[in-house]
Amino acid sequence: MTTKRQLRSETIKEKKTKKSTRIIYLSVILGGIFVLLVVFFVTLFSALFPPVDMDAMKKKEKQIAKIYFSDEQERFLRPEKRYVVKEADAALQAREIVQALLEGSKDKLVNTFPHGVAVRDVKIDGEVALVNFSKSLTKLHQGSSASEMATIYSLTNSITENIPGIKKVKILVEGKELSSIKGHISTRKAFSPDLELIISEK
Repeated sequence: MTTKRQLRSETIKEKKTKKSTRIIYLSVILGGIFVLLVVFFVTLFSALFPPVDMDAMKKKEKQIAKIYFSDEQERFLRPEKRYVVKEADAALQAREIVQALLEGSKDKLVNTFPHGVAVRDVKIDGEVALVNFSKSLTKLHQGSSASEMATIYSLTNSITENIPGIKKVKILVEGKELSSIKGHISTRKAFSPDLELIISEK
């Protein structure tokens, strides 16, 4: 027969067991909350302060380049100073120059490429830069002889001015040789810069 003392002892043990169980559950819950908070703040910190990529920083180093656009009368080329990404590879550097030219003038000069033209890639063959455009060059170009000349020599002068190793520029469309942009000037050959078309900066 169970005595009062035994009942009291069992009750105390039961209470201790329940208390220990509650403490364990509470510890698990608090531990889970702590882990979630740590994960949240680590994620937040990573988003606010991403790790510094030294290679990316080097790639983002910029330099001043002269990009040529037409003057107001569209008879000559006028240089415009622009910051472009500095590349060690000549082909990549030439692409940066072409991209700046396609973006258009920032100083209210006349653009020599129509809006929407895209450059696919640039390759270097000795002293010649092979600039490969999409079909948009021939589709969107307005086609006058003056505008064709401005397109050709703004491109040629911009590349040869900023990359010493390149002496000539050849225009391709979809990787193929082009007879002309719109029928006025043959583009089967590589072009040398024409300094007589350049007028001094403002």
